[in-house]
Amino acid sequence: MDFFASDPTLESYWRSIILFGRNSASYKFALAKSLIELSSENDSDLITLEQLAEPFSRHLCEHLRSVDTQGTRSSGKFLNVCREFNSDRLSKDELLAQTAKLGFVNVIDAFHVVNNSDVPARFFVDERRVNKGVRVTEALYELFSKDGNKSLIDEAESRWRLVETAWELNISRNLISVEHDDEAGRLITQTNNKRIDITSSRDALNGYQRGKCLYCFGAISLSAGTDDLADVDHFFPHMLKHTGEFHNLDGVWNLALACQSCNRGEDGKHARLPAVALLKRLHQRNEYLITSHHPLRETLIRQIGSDEQSRSRFLQDCYDRACGYLNPSTFWEPELRGEPFGG
Repeated sequence: MDFFASDPTLESYWRSIILFGRNSASYKFALAKSLIELSSENDSDLITLEQLAEPFSRHLCEHLRSVDTQGTRSSGKFLNVCREFNSDRLSKDELLAQTAKLGFVNVIDAFHVVNNSDVPARFFVDERRVNKGVRVTEALYELFSKDGNKSLIDEAESRWRLVETAWELNISRNLISVEHDDEAGRLITQTNNKRIDITSSRDALNGYQRGKCLYCFGAISLSAGTDDLADVDHFFPHMLKHTGEFHNLDGVWNLALACQSCNRGEDGKHARLPAVALLKRLHQRNEYLITSHHPLRETLIRQIGSDEQSRSRFLQDCYDRACGYLNPSTFWEPELRGEPFGG
C-alpha cells in the first residue's frame, strides 16, 4: 500500500494493480491490455463484454501458444476454450461467444483489488448487470493520454512473462533464480542446464522505480532510440567481481535503471560506488519487488535475505566491503532531477 500512498498518482495506482495484485491466472494482464486498446478505439466509454471478448481472447491465445500454463491451476473451462481455438477445433465466432460467457467471471471483480482492498482510483465501473459491459472512467483516459505512458503497456507484458514463466517451470518458488544478461539486456533464468529468456530487464524493473532513474529521479524511457532510454546499471560495480567477495552481482537485487547521464555521462557514476545515501533507495526499490508476487519476490529473498532487516544488513555489509576496494574519495552522488519515488 505504501507504493501508491507515498505517490498517489494514476500511474502508481495502475502499477499497483499490475505489479502487486494477486496472480492466480493471467486474466488481469489480458484485461489491462484490452482496456487500453479499446479505450483508444471506442467512440463510447461503455465497452460491452462482446467488444472486450476479441482483444481479451486474442492476448490470451497468443500467450498460450508460447506458454501453455496461464494460471496456478493447469486447466479451466475458459483456458480450454482458448486451447481449442488454437488447435483449430473452435471457430473465431465460437471463441468470442465463449469468452463473453466465461472469460470475465472473476477478473472484473478482482481487477482493482490490491492487498485485499480496492486501489483509490477506478479505471472502469462494472456495469455487467445493467449494460452487459464495463464503463471506462476518466482516470483511464487521462492516464493513457499522457506522453510516455506507453511504458505501462510494456510493463504489463513483462509482468505477464515473469508470472507465466514461474508457472511454466513448475518448480519450488524458492529455487527460482532470475539474473541479468548484460549483452542482451534481458532477465534470464536457468533450469535443467537450460537458459530461459524471460523478459526485458528494463520493462521488468521500470514499474518498481515509477519510470524514474534510481539515482536522480529523472524521467527515463523504455523506447529504443530515444535520448532518455534507461540504462541497466549495476549499483555495486562489475569490477568488484574480481575480488571474489561479491556473489551474484548480476542478480536482480543489484540492478538499477538509470538515466544515461547518471550512468555514463560526463559526471556520471561509471564504475564508482554510489554514496551511502543512495543505498537506501536501492533497498526501498528491492522492498517493492519483495512485496510483489513471484518470481522476483522469491529471487530476491533467496539472494539477499528472508526479512527486511536481514536484507538491509546484506546491502550494508556489501557496501562496507566495497569501501575496502574502492577509493572513498570517488564515491558518487548526482543532483536530483525529479521528485523521489518514495515520497
